[in-house]
Amino acid sequence: MGVEGADLARLYAERASGSAPAYQRVKDLVTEQITSGRWREGDALPSESQFVDSLGLSRMTINRALRELSAQGLLRRVMGVGTFVAPRKGSSALAGVHNIADEVRGRGHGYRAEVVFLGEEVVAPEIGGQFGTEPGRPVFRSRVVHFEDGVAVQLEDRYVNPRFAPGYLEQDFTTRTPFTYLSEAAPLGRGEHIVEAVLPSAEESEILGIAPSEPCLLIHRRTWSQEALVSIARLLHPGSRYRLEGTFDTH
Repeated sequence: MGVEGADLARLYAERASGSAPAYQRVKDLVTEQITSGRWREGDALPSESQFVDSLGLSRMTINRALRELSAQGLLRRVMGVGTFVAPRKGSSALAGVHNIADEVRGRGHGYRAEVVFLGEEVVAPEIGGQFGTEPGRPVFRSRVVHFEDGVAVQLEDRYVNPRFAPGYLEQDFTTRTPFTYLSEAAPLGRGEHIVEAVLPSAEESEILGIAPSEPCLLIHRRTWSQEALVSIARLLHPGSRYRLEGTFDTH
């Protein structure tokens, strides 16, 4: 990274004329260095002592700025080691239904998938009833892990109505996503999202490679085609690796 004390002092001085408090100016300085690409993912930041000596601020002020940036996900602090630019989280649009492979590749990252399960399953009445299937009749089920640059970012657990996707079990979901196949077999008419924060089960934490205590984002997704329910999916994302975002218009 090669940022010297004089550089820090100069960058901070450029913001000193504003009315923002000192800790906010430090946050703005760090954020700008990251967003401009000067400080890259995994780079070590100057130590708190270097910030204090270069900027002439208290350790409390520096600590607050770095702590808040860490809480926002921009920095990663390792006790006894230092502070680093955090890996960029993947994201999904909260509004709309999108292909995770396209989202990952759109960020310039590598995508791959692993199939945990693909087959038929007799499901509970609350699921089969939504599809309108007779009791005891199986539906299709797939469980696929999606990776971004080799890191698991989503466990997709999906039930599919066989009437609308008869070739589902013949697909290779390591080369194309369930979303891609279903978009062709039963074009999306409308969708529904319900989002909640959960802890993973022991099996889910093992599949995703996370601690059982790590909070996750869970999206319950249902999709319809021609007013018929086609798919019920449970999309589990490690909270430290993913976020949901969206925009809205107040007019």
